[in-house]
Amino acid sequence: MLFLMELVITLLLLTTINTASSQPQINLLNQGCSTYNATNLSRFFGNLNGTMSDLRGQLLNENRHFATAQQARSSDPVYGMVQCRNYLSIRDCVACFDAAVSLIRNCSAANGARVIYDGCFLRYESNSFYDQTTLPGNVGLCGNRTVSQATNFDTAVNGLLGDLQIATPKISGFFATSTRQIAGSTVGAVYAIAQCAETLSKAGCLDCLTVAYSNLKTCPPEADGRAVDAGCFLRYSDTAFFPDNQTTNITPFLKSGSSSNKKAIIIGSIAGGVGLVLIVILLLWYKILSNKKAAQRGNMPGATELQGPATYSYKDLKLATKDFSEETKLGKGGYGDVYKGTLKNGDIVAVKKLALDSSIAEATFESEVRLISNVHHRNLIRLLGCCTKGPFLLLVIEYMVNSSLDKFLYGEKRGTLNWKQRFGIIFGTARGLAYLHEQFHPKIADFGLARLLPENQSHVSTKFAGTLGYTAPEYAIHGQLSEKVDTYSFGIVVLEIISGRRCNDVEATNEYLLEDAWRMYENNMHLDLIDETLDPNEYRAEDVKKCIEIGLLCTQSPVSSRPTMSEVLVMLLSDPSEQPRLPNRSMPMELYKKAPEDSSISTGSSTATATTTSTFTGR
Repeated sequence: MLFLMELVITLLLLTTINTASSQPQINLLNQGCSTYNATNLSRFFGNLNGTMSDLRGQLLNENRHFATAQQARSSDPVYGMVQCRNYLSIRDCVACFDAAVSLIRNCSAANGARVIYDGCFLRYESNSFYDQTTLPGNVGLCGNRTVSQATNFDTAVNGLLGDLQIATPKISGFFATSTRQIAGSTVGAVYAIAQCAETLSKAGCLDCLTVAYSNLKTCPPEADGRAVDAGCFLRYSDTAFFPDNQTTNITPFLKSGSSSNKKAIIIGSIAGGVGLVLIVILLLWYKILSNKKAAQRGNMPGATELQGPATYSYKDLKLATKDFSEETKLGKGGYGDVYKGTLKNGDIVAVKKLALDSSIAEATFESEVRLISNVHHRNLIRLLGCCTKGPFLLLVIEYMVNSSLDKFLYGEKRGTLNWKQRFGIIFGTARGLAYLHEQFHPKIADFGLARLLPENQSHVSTKFAGTLGYTAPEYAIHGQLSEKVDTYSFGIVVLEIISGRRCNDVEATNEYLLEDAWRMYENNMHLDLIDETLDPNEYRAEDVKKCIEIGLLCTQSPVSSRPTMSEVLVMLLSDPSEQPRLPNRSMPMELYKKAPEDSSISTGSSTATATTTSTFTGR
């Protein structure tokens, strides 16, 4: 009865406010309910009602456009978040919120739900989600009305959205609106908004808007488009949808500046030697798997249920991998070998046998694994657990059924990846690394493979471990670790993806790939580097050239001249004519001609676990 009375009151309030409201913008864009229900309905509905009441009170009584609230002192907790577009009046904001509450109640006892309108966003979960950025279920929604002067409109839209993507994370409150005149038109203009949840970090906001911008790039010449995600909202239109006096001056935030130095999060490589991340490797087909998971949960961006890492017995993993036999071996890298394992319950996993000193403190290893196991990102493989009760330290990670990237680039499946798929790999890798370097930084600063080495030094190690060719010179020669080591490895992988060549294979040209790429770049022979199996009709030469130059930018020395991964994301999405700077060759190429004397260096090939993809659009 109490629930029905509250619903009736909410509807009455909604009717009253909407009658007098000028612009609540209650146009439904996306909604969803978790397929998991609360266990104690009485406590759940009490917590839900309390959370919704608290959120509404903050909006109405504190004149806010963003609020979080939670009732989490008993079972079936409820964490809630609401965000209105800042150009709405408080009255319109509350009207939008009330409409969302009314609709979200249709999810009944679901322990997670969300509603997204043009004017506001409402979500609740059974776990805290306030720092989530981009998750499975993010969507781009294009209109169905095409504008005239399509080329000029497209240029205006992409230029404006690109600027908002860069500026908004730098603006207090993560909100910006802006307009841009359409070239050749005296009256036509583009109107756009970018907004992130205020609980995100700057890097998290940039990551989310980068994905949103990517989702909208194909919308023009449609007259309007929206991108919605767990942590941000991006919209454009040829019709004004916010008042003129609400426009943000974003020009001061578009000026480039030096980024502050951060502690590195070097996590190494799991599946063998690319030196990108220890716990996670980019997947091409991971988007498909994420799509399936999202569908099982109501196709909503979020609905998380964080769990700690599982503890596996050495006996079970030994049995699962047939005693770590060559038959089950998936790959070999500088930090150890990876094996395919079939557990007793039938689950298939990948088991990484770390080539680290087993005398390392067991508690330290387990605590670090516990932290990293809750990393969630669409481009990162999930760490499932570990084993410390045997002769080796073992990591158990998701097994990807679609084989490894090297097979698609220069193995039995060579020639099956087109340019769109290859660019998707490059972009997804950059996005995953940017997440690890910047958004996840406050949570696990100092976690990394270097911390697990015998020297127990987070940033400088005297012992090299990795795969020659993928590893930055400052680490291979001097043992110096920073996030720019990952940037270097990323650049090498970009060149491999474009050329279809292994970085340390010299049979074809008598030169290592990086040296060959620099020579071609300096002689303006970029196109000679492109994999001959690619169809020239399926890519634009300037797009591939831009990616080659980004790859070379990432391999420069000194370390400070390499871009951050967030900057790489911006460059990948920019127009080739807007490339901010060109690479300057300053690499010590002798590194690739003579390996350091340290016998721990691996010259093995990469077996990075990456697979092919299709674009995930969600609902």
